[in-house]
Formats: sequence, C-alpha cells, structure tokens
Amino acid sequence: MTVIEHTDSSPANLSPTTVLYLVPTPIGNLRDITLRALDVLQEVDLILAEDTRTSAVLLQHYNIQKSISPYHQHNEHKVLQHLVDQLKNGKRMALITDAGTPGISDPAFLLVRACIQAGVQVETLPGATAFVPALVNSGIPSTRFCFEGFLPLKKGRQTLLKTLAEEERTIILYESPQRLIKTLEECCNYFGEERWCSVSRELTKRFEENFRGSLRDCIIHFSAKTIKGELVIVLAGKP
Repeated sequence: MTVIEHTDSSPANLSPTTVLYLVPTPIGNLRDITLRALDVLQEVDLILAEDTRTSAVLLQHYNIQKSISPYHQHNEHKVLQHLVDQLKNGKRMALITDAGTPGISDPAFLLVRACIQAGVQVETLPGATAFVPALVNSGIPSTRFCFEGFLPLKKGRQTLLKTLAEEERTIILYESPQRLIKTLEECCNYFGEERWCSVSRELTKRFEENFRGSLRDCIIHFSAKTIKGELVIVLAGKP
C-alpha cells in the first residue's frame, strides 16, 4: 500500500526555528515562482537581495511589501557577521538572487556557511535554476554532468579549459552576451570544432532561443546576430 504524506497547506507555516530561507526566483517569466516561495517572502522580516532594483520588480508584481537589503559579492564580507547576529536573535530572513536559486554562481554560499557554523538553521526551497532546463533541452546526455558556471576571466582560465577538454561528462557553463563568442572560440580550440554544443539564451522569456550544433555552427550562428540575455552553454563530453 502506498502512503502519501500530506503537508500543511496553510499560507506560510514558517518554522519557528528556521530563520534563513533560500528562495529561488524566476529566471525570466515572473509566473515561474512557487506558492510557497511567495508565502515565505510575505512572512519573513527581511529580504536579502543581490540587486534590490531587480528584485523590486518581482516583489511589486506580487504586491510583497517587505524591508529589502542588498547582499552581493561587493558587500558580503562587510555585512556577514551583522546578518548572522540578527538571525541568531530570531529575525527571519529570505535570501534571493537576481534570478534562479541562491548559491548557484552567486555569494549565498558565504552566508549559508556562516549560519551553519553559528548554529542558525537554513531552509532551501526548490525552484528555478537556469542550467536545468538548458541541460534537459539540449539533447545532450544528462545522466552525468559537471557544472562549471562562469569560467575564470583570466587566472586559471586556460588551465581549466585544458582540463575540461578531457572531461567525459556533459559540461555546463554560464556566459554573458559580451563574452559568448570568445568562450565558444576558446572551446573550439581546446575541444575541437566538431564538439556538439547547445546554447540557450533568454530562457522562459518571449524570445527564448536554444541553438544546437557543433561548436563551429554555434560560432557562425551567434556571430551573425546581436546577442542579448544571459546564456547557458551545454557541451558534450569527450567521446
């Protein structure tokens, strides 16, 4: 007999002991947010945001009127201890990023680690992450993969590319529009121009695009157009 566990469906039902919530936000389409995420954002005492201006659009869309404070790579070390102290005193906070799940290519890790070390409980909600739809939509095997995020801009970049050229698992990278062609050309040099690749941009938005082909095909395609939006590159592993 299958037993189905029913959870409390009351509005937020925040845990009395869990005081830091990691809340995923939509990567494009504002409707891609869970009901539970909205409940948490409505109930916490403070929302920490990577960019308060970007997050304000989402919060205003759902009429969430809460105190919002910046937490990003430029101030994380300065505000870290103050935030932990507030959390230890019982202040409930939600950490959100500009788009997607906090902790994926953003500074959430430091706060989470500090909370764990201080005995503060952390709860992570499931939700949007850009690389997942890009991966499963690529047509490239997804049973085993490695996520590298953004490549280093300078130090260690070439060394990492040499290592990834030997990687047999599917490889996932993030990239900006300004650096896409350069990154594809470097991958072409290290992996070979026939390595299969999928490039996704503007995921979940009106002008979403998923282009699949060899690295050479991708370079030709994106060199002929103006590139907008953050991108996910999915590369087949070494044969």
